[in-house]
Amino acid sequence: MKSKEIAFVALFATLTAIGAFIHIPLPLVPITLQTFFVLLSGLVLGKRLGALSQLCYVGMGLVGLPVFAGGTSGLGILAGPTGGYIVGFVFAAYMVGAIMEGGKAILSKFTDKHSIVLTDIIALAAGIVAIYAIGILQLMNFTGMGLYAALKVGVIPFIAGDVIKAGLAFSVARKIRRSGVLLFYQ
Repeated sequence: MKSKEIAFVALFATLTAIGAFIHIPLPLVPITLQTFFVLLSGLVLGKRLGALSQLCYVGMGLVGLPVFAGGTSGLGILAGPTGGYIVGFVFAAYMVGAIMEGGKAILSKFTDKHSIVLTDIIALAAGIVAIYAIGILQLMNFTGMGLYAALKVGVIPFIAGDVIKAGLAFSVARKIRRSGVLLFYQ
């Protein structure tokens, strides 16, 4: 890895950690700004570096740095009811990057910027679904809730906010891409 790549992986891991401190506590699953940085990491860094940035974030929490929501850390958080959402960050960043990169490769033959926008929207939606899917499975497993109850607690309250965060990630990524500063994927 190049030093520039390492620096941006570390930056996005740190931004995700900072996003954990910007939170609204709810029973079981808090609302945080982390999703914004997870989605942005996939859009800006691509699948490999985006996922790596989130792995670094998870690793920081596992070694005891208070980077999870509410200043928590440790294996107990990852094994608890919200741990699936945290693990989902890695998969979401990878999925957003993979869809975005795949769409970029396919669409490079065309100049229709609406197709590129659509690819990013699909990538962001897939990233959010990845977080929800992994998170809800662990929430159900940990609490013994059924699917409907877990959706009421672990997904439905977050949809509107995550759509807003995805829109912000989309907007920021477009500005960053136009600048040409961060093009780690081809």
